[in-house]
Amino acid sequence: MSVWTHLVGQDRAVAVFRHAAEAAAEVVAGTGPGVGMTHAWVVTGPPGSGRSTAAIAFAAALQCPEGGCGACHECLTVLEGTHADVEMVRPAGLHHLTDPIRALVRRASLSPAGGRWQVVVVEDADRLEGPDEAWRPANALLKAIEEPSPRTVWVLCAPSLEDVLPTIRSRCRHVGLVTPPVEAVADVLVRRDGIDPAMAAFAARVTHSHVGRARRLATDEATRIRRAEVLRIPASLRGVGDCLRAAANLVEAAEEEAASVTTPRDDAETKGFATALGQGSSRGVDAQGRAQLKELERQQKRRATRTQRDILDLSLLDLVGFYRDVLAVQLAARVDVANVDVERDVRAVAAASTPERSLQRIDAILHCREAIAGNVAPLLAVEAMALTLR
Repeated sequence: MSVWTHLVGQDRAVAVFRHAAEAAAEVVAGTGPGVGMTHAWVVTGPPGSGRSTAAIAFAAALQCPEGGCGACHECLTVLEGTHADVEMVRPAGLHHLTDPIRALVRRASLSPAGGRWQVVVVEDADRLEGPDEAWRPANALLKAIEEPSPRTVWVLCAPSLEDVLPTIRSRCRHVGLVTPPVEAVADVLVRRDGIDPAMAAFAARVTHSHVGRARRLATDEATRIRRAEVLRIPASLRGVGDCLRAAANLVEAAEEEAASVTTPRDDAETKGFATALGQGSSRGVDAQGRAQLKELERQQKRRATRTQRDILDLSLLDLVGFYRDVLAVQLAARVDVANVDVERDVRAVAAASTPERSLQRIDAILHCREAIAGNVAPLLAVEAMALTLR
């Protein structure tokens, strides 16, 4: 089993990465010029296509003497996230912060500890842009890409090429991923995760081949319950009061689910950090220690906000999928309804509106997603969306 096994339906991208890894091996061995290998990459693709999976697999292939066998120490440590020369960078909050990116650039200027390559994978590269151009984290990253260290490779992941600043993307090689077939996603859920074939097929279909969401839906009952509640919203919006209640419930559910994920982790993290400072609790910690604990709390708050908004975004994507089905029914498109479990509601909403209205509703949901990503208060954004959906 190679490192590419779990990259679903991306044969063209895998071929590009394999060729680059072979060229990189020539550079390491000193047997060739390494044509096909470059120091900076942008991996793009629709949600669920496997951008991060592709980037990690490529990092493993660069470190592996066999080009990504999936079984050696190098491959296994990269895939487990413990390899000394592979750094995975995710924004703790809504955006990447400048200081951590600068620290990363300084580290990336060093030679790899293992003698092959130092690989830095930046997830959500579209979040390198800040509201103030003077402190954009992208500015800190640009110089490192312009003047790369000989054995450092940058791999940026973003939804589309247009989401990456022109000054950065012009210096990177682009690899685009595609939406994998439903059958391929279902197959990998069965093979990799041992999921029942019927459940795997259902999850792959209703999530429109989003591998991560399909796995979560198939394995987590709470996620299935949340999705069912979200998909009841379109048929329930009859008045302004219904809209406001639906918006409040949607945001509150995201907050509760995020808290269930982050609170235990934050408590353990805070307790462990206080113990490391020489105290069994935060009481009695000196001024420097209290400042460090305060910074930890700020980081945890940013992470909790990010988690809440990511969960809310999944609900908004479920709504987009519902209205996509509505539009397909209205246009008599030759595609199957994806949300088969709520097909009656889909057809009822389709019969009571027009394709133009469905497009307006989809636009409203997408605008809500953009507003929340731009740091608009989630409740206000969702209320505005719900009023448009009515």
